Amino acid sequence: MEYVAVILPSLGVGVLFYFAMKAIFNADRSERDALARAEREAEQKRDLPGQ
Repeated sequence: MEYVAVILPSLGVGVLFYFAMKAIFNADRSERDALARAEREAEQKRDLPGQ
């Protein structure tokens, strides 16, 4: 049982690190998608005829 008490804090920090990095990467992916979408919309508006 001593071994569990010694390893548990490291595992807890590892799990927290995993979820923090996952959240950061998901936010980055969402931001890149939104930026690409905005650039496509701006390019479509610029290429509209009659303006």
